[in-house]
Amino acid sequence: MKPDAAPKQNVPEYVEDLPIGEIVRALRSVRYGSIQIIVQDSRVVQIDRTEKTRLVH
Repeated sequence: MKPDAAPKQNVPEYVEDLPIGEIVRALRSVRYGSIQIIVQDSRVVQIDRTEKTRLVH
């Protein structure tokens, strides 16, 4: 039995070009895994997404 997916919500346009928009997209695209946010000088400079593949439920 699959867990219920979070409802898809639109990211407001003004957020799309900001780092938070990229973070939200990364979070929505990973079912199992991790998101790592790299910050330098108080600015987001990199977002790493690692996805795991679950073979047995």
